[in-house]
Amino acid sequence: MAQIGIIGGTGVYDPEILTSVSEELVDTNYGIIKVKVGEYKGVSVAFLPRHGAEHAVPPHKVNYRGNIMALKKLGVERVVATGAVGSLNLEMIPGEVVLVDQFIDFTKNRIQTFYDTPENGVVHIDMTEPYCNDLRKVVTTAAETVSVPIRGKGTYVCTEGPRFETPAEIKMYSSLGGDLVGMTSVPEVVLAREAELCYCTVAMVTNFAAGISPNPLTHAEVLDAMERNHANLKKLIMKTIEILPGTRGCRCRYSLAELGSLGLGK
Repeated sequence: MAQIGIIGGTGVYDPEILTSVSEELVDTNYGIIKVKVGEYKGVSVAFLPRHGAEHAVPPHKVNYRGNIMALKKLGVERVVATGAVGSLNLEMIPGEVVLVDQFIDFTKNRIQTFYDTPENGVVHIDMTEPYCNDLRKVVTTAAETVSVPIRGKGTYVCTEGPRFETPAEIKMYSSLGGDLVGMTSVPEVVLAREAELCYCTVAMVTNFAAGISPNPLTHAEVLDAMERNHANLKKLIMKTIEILPGTRGCRCRYSLAELGSLGLGK
């Protein structure tokens, strides 16, 4: 059983901070998911590279339901997800870490629920606070402790991908209040809420978005930026694991209380 899950986004593929690592093949309703489970300072941690160990899975093809269900089946209660993002906000510059607190969804073809069959019923999950505030506070404290500059809030615009956005799209997203643009937070954050997991996104700004950046965007640019900031992400995740309280005091664990025995994994 794992106590915390780490979902590694672009540039974060290896659970190098963990010891006694084993690979678990978790059988879910959405296929078999490979998860590496190890320990860090006595805490059991499940590590899952979102795009696969070789970054072979594009954002619109990620098995989001399988991934979240696998973590749930392993006993995970809290998930820290990393992700590379472009900035729509000139105050959020490349190299900065942002703790996302809201999202705007522009995905098109992704299933966003576990509850889509007559047997499961229908769920209209509350997303007033999409990202767990308690977990975000822990990550903020961790960042301050290890001197990693961090912004405590930002609105994430999630696009379908895998292409980058046009300048016209970026202008629209900015006018709607978006600060960051990425391709993976939705439906991951929604499914985590349905699974009653605490979930937060640690977004690493790798570039300014199209129309703001003076140069054409490339995937290599994103990878290079993540590599340069890998040490900060590693320090942040390590300290977060160290200072996590033993029990949860937030409402995430009661997200499906109205369903009683129908809740996922009940």
